[in-house]
Amino acid sequence: MVFLMILLFSYLQTSQQIQKTMVNGKEMLSNPRLKPVQGTLNVVMNQNVTLSCNSDSGSPPVRYTLFKRNQKVSTLNRPDLTPSLFNLTINSASDLGEYKCKAENNNTSGGKYSNSLSFTLLEPISKPVLSSPTSQAKKGQNVTLSCLSENGSLPITYIFFKGTQSISSQVMMHKEAAEIVLFINSSSDFGTYKCRAENGFRRNAKYSNGFNFTLAEERRLSQPLIISLGLIVLLFAIGLALAIPFFIIPSYKAKKFKPTRPSTGFTSTPNVEEPEDEVIYSEIMPVKPEEEYINFSVLRREDEKDKRVCATVYSRVLSRD
Repeated sequence: MVFLMILLFSYLQTSQQIQKTMVNGKEMLSNPRLKPVQGTLNVVMNQNVTLSCNSDSGSPPVRYTLFKRNQKVSTLNRPDLTPSLFNLTINSASDLGEYKCKAENNNTSGGKYSNSLSFTLLEPISKPVLSSPTSQAKKGQNVTLSCLSENGSLPITYIFFKGTQSISSQVMMHKEAAEIVLFINSSSDFGTYKCRAENGFRRNAKYSNGFNFTLAEERRLSQPLIISLGLIVLLFAIGLALAIPFFIIPSYKAKKFKPTRPSTGFTSTPNVEEPEDEVIYSEIMPVKPEEEYINFSVLRREDEKDKRVCATVYSRVLSRD
């Protein structure tokens, strides 16, 4: 079994040596490698890019040919195995197709092909806009800042700054705006805020406009409002002063001196010729339809304190129409 493994290993080494066999004293080329010099396949419109193609082994000189979707773009000859550089300009979406390169020398039949590469077009981001639902704040209040680039290839990475110091970690968004909530604790929190936006293309970061919160003043009664309230109180006092002698006092007197007994049937009249402590009371009897006379009586009270009645006088009076 060990012997068979040794034979297999020897066979593989022999096969590799056969592939590298020199034809007419020259070594065959290995498969070339195609890669971007910039290290990234993310590009923007009208960008210049460079692709490198080379074989690690083989006998020079070497001829390298770059293809785009199986169409020849350019051919370069190298006297040695150093990389061959192809310069391109991405002018349209058609320049984003699949690229390959082929390496050939005099001893390679049909040439050797590299791996394939494809570019990704990045749209430069627009200047981000930093905004907030409110421009005024007071101490002890939470406020929100939003940062958004309207244009640019997604995703877009945002970060917030106060002055030149970052106040958030990077956040990656696709279509939505990035937001941060701040707590206004002191007057130093009313500085200038900014945000930065960037996508996958390097050196494409852009900063927003500066944003400042203003300190909201406490609400106080304005001077015109105070004057208006004073005038209302003054008019009310004047109205009340006018109402007291003309409405309130007469109404009070009318209620106080209103007689409690009916005015018919029993009346009381003071006798002007008698002393103040003498009062004459008169009582008139109602007249019946069949009678011609009415009776009335007069009671004389001399002393109000003693409640003594001196005399009672009855009279009969003829009543005719």
